[in-house]
Amino acid sequence: MPTSWKRSPQELHKTYVSNTEAFYKAAGRSLAEELDNFLTACALRLWSRSGGVTQEHVDAANQLYSKGRPEPKWLLWELTSAVCDDGGEMLPPLFFWSLAEDDSKKGKSTSRLFVRMLTNILLYLAAVNDDVSHGEADFITDCVDRLTAICDSSGVKTSKNGLNPKDYVTSGEPSFIDKSPPQTATGNADTAKTAQPSAAETAEVPDLDELMAKLEELIGLGAVKKEVKSLVNLMKVRRLREENGLPVPPMSLHLVFMGNPGTGKTTVARLLAGLYAAIGVLSKGQLIEVDRSGLVAGYVGQTAIKTQEVIKSALGGVLFIDEAYSLASGGENDFGREAIETLLKAMEDNRSDLVVIVAGYDEPMEKFLSSNPGLESRFNKYICFVDYNGEELYNIFTGLCEKSHYELSEDAKQAAAEHFNKLYEERDENFGNGRDVRNQFENMISRHSDRVAAMEAPAKSDLTAVLKEDVTGMEGVS
Repeated sequence: MPTSWKRSPQELHKTYVSNTEAFYKAAGRSLAEELDNFLTACALRLWSRSGGVTQEHVDAANQLYSKGRPEPKWLLWELTSAVCDDGGEMLPPLFFWSLAEDDSKKGKSTSRLFVRMLTNILLYLAAVNDDVSHGEADFITDCVDRLTAICDSSGVKTSKNGLNPKDYVTSGEPSFIDKSPPQTATGNADTAKTAQPSAAETAEVPDLDELMAKLEELIGLGAVKKEVKSLVNLMKVRRLREENGLPVPPMSLHLVFMGNPGTGKTTVARLLAGLYAAIGVLSKGQLIEVDRSGLVAGYVGQTAIKTQEVIKSALGGVLFIDEAYSLASGGENDFGREAIETLLKAMEDNRSDLVVIVAGYDEPMEKFLSSNPGLESRFNKYICFVDYNGEELYNIFTGLCEKSHYELSEDAKQAAAEHFNKLYEERDENFGNGRDVRNQFENMISRHSDRVAAMEAPAKSDLTAVLKEDVTGMEGVS
């Protein structure tokens, strides 16, 4: 690996933005959040094959954000933990399958541009500490092979019989950035390569109408949507009163989300963070999601520091604490109590630009809030997330199928509908709602893939057609 592949954090961010901006020019900026999340996941899996995580890796991880997106706030202990927990294989994102399918239909090559962009970025990430391991090199090659296979199976045109990382390092072919240079207002691509956007230019205010539309598109959650709309309207009026010099009574913005797993709590919290930023209640609108492990340390005095660092990263947005009741479940000497006290002080000190949402099961959350007078006084607004019914579970499932270009036969639709109705009627305390649907969807994909792989020459229609046997192979479906 040439030493020139190593980059300073600032140079790495410029490389990241240049590559992603060129991709967005071809595929659209709506993929920014999914793309950043996917590339971050790839970085974690890449670095799990290195000799260890250093501050150089942390500096690099904090540069993985597209233009206009929130800047990550990784800490060394946090990144080390995430890398240790994430040693799996790269799974192609759902949007990539859609890109490949669309390319095949329209004779485009956006999905192959994505492969090249990913390779460029992973090569730089592997070299952040100037010590690229064989495991990291193998991971990059495996990523390229997996994605290229999808392009090949979808019939995406290319001038090569596959892609290789060497193609992007040693070949004389124009680079991905040169193929799709970012444009300035005057269309001068050369100027665009050197001019870097200012912080003010990269900060994008969330679009209120777009976020409200996304809220409305969520399946089910009728009561939750109504509550969120009421909160937004209330905040709008409070802002108007302030601007007109009228008194605004004190109000806690912090919320309690109560309900079972997989009912959309995190999704709604993320939308609410953006909505509050869109109307000026919050300055940034990012969502920072943690649980007990993200706040509580194992030694005396460290929990307060750890919690303060998380709070600092959430300023201007929403801090979402999942299974918050676990902070108060360890007795009087448990460090979770220290995290609660630190959190309460920060909520008071930053009440004008920080919203805290605590989430979890109904009964444990009620006990948690009653365990500390400060919690009861600051969290006085509850939003309940009820379980999805059978029809809603089925609609979530078919939505996943549609997004990934799978077409269910009539028999498959009937079998799936019956299954999700039964799943709802027979649910117990371990019912996972949307998470269960996701698991069933992935199980269906696995069954479908096994069936199609056994065909001698599957047609394009075979790649998208889901039969009853694919659905009846899902867990619990007969």
